[in-house]
Amino acid sequence: MAIEGPLKELGIHDVFQLLDLSRKTGILRVTSDLRNNEGRVWFGSGAILFAQLRSNPHPLGEMLVRAGKITEADLQRARDMQKQGDKRPIGEILVEIDAINNKELDRQVRFQSEEVIFEMMGWQEGYFSFEEGYEQEVPADAKTQIRTEALLMEGARRIDEWSRMNRKIPHTGVVPAFSASGEAKEGDLDLLPAEWEVLAAIDGERDIRAIAQYLGRSEFDVAKTAFGLESAGILIINEPEPAEKAGPGEDASSYIDQVEIAVSMRDFDRARTVAETGLGSHPHSAELHMLLARVFRAQSDYTKAEDYCRQALRLDSMLTSAHRLMGDVLALQGRFTEAVEWWERWLRIQDGSPERHPDVGVVRRAVQAAQLLHNQLRASHG
Repeated sequence: MAIEGPLKELGIHDVFQLLDLSRKTGILRVTSDLRNNEGRVWFGSGAILFAQLRSNPHPLGEMLVRAGKITEADLQRARDMQKQGDKRPIGEILVEIDAINNKELDRQVRFQSEEVIFEMMGWQEGYFSFEEGYEQEVPADAKTQIRTEALLMEGARRIDEWSRMNRKIPHTGVVPAFSASGEAKEGDLDLLPAEWEVLAAIDGERDIRAIAQYLGRSEFDVAKTAFGLESAGILIINEPEPAEKAGPGEDASSYIDQVEIAVSMRDFDRARTVAETGLGSHPHSAELHMLLARVFRAQSDYTKAEDYCRQALRLDSMLTSAHRLMGDVLALQGRFTEAVEWWERWLRIQDGSPERHPDVGVVRRAVQAAQLLHNQLRASHG
């Protein structure tokens, strides 16, 4: 039996807890259109066996090289053996040629999966689906079981740490750069290899998100390192191009990023403040109106959510997510006939789309339920 739905209805932490408590075995898929990303997590009796993120460009072998656990020559030798017909996973080959021991390999595989989970825990929007059993084999590198409860506790700790760093790094769109007053020679800095790696990737143009993608590291790790280096006076943290320089309808991504982060931390008051500030500079941004509608919906102010959603649609009538949200907001006000009209518009747009949205089934069921409830209410007052 499939378990699926939007993350805004059942948060990612709740999904993990549900699978843990019910001791499920199968594959959890979580997709995020906002991030253009997808994560997959293999469960075995409620424990996490392995996790992968589509955006991670560094597979296990490369990760081991970057962590200093094996050499490039070791990795190339293992790959050559695979090319010559060795069917074993890269990890097993590396153990056989004494490039790494089993204990360290398991530790690194566990670390890789944990980082994927922590990354996914920051996703507030998106869609999840869980299928029991395995339609494909568990990846061969999955050699360990990770207690879901322990990962959830660590994820909560990271959220707390994000809130501490928020005063300097309010969102992952900020750009770290070297401080003119903090120029130091290499001998003056006592940094770990991972911190040097982040430092070397800073060019004054890449933001935190871009550096994380470039290094194949989590945004949390890069932000934490940048926060520490800023506190030491080595870096300064800059906002991207000021929004006030942008004209109506131009890029408002810095505000959008801040709102998304605030929403992910359930800090709706901050999300509202940032969105309203952004609209002061970008009054024609349909996306900002849409985000503000989402904030008011989360705060159960459905009238204001409807107003901002309608404004988003006036600015961009093909903003498909606004059609869906409008239906949700109207249904929450008990206006089922209007809600069905907006949901059906959204479904018609999806029918003409080359890719089927994962929420199509959910919305079709909502339409049927709303029509049934409307008919029953009308009959009871007949």
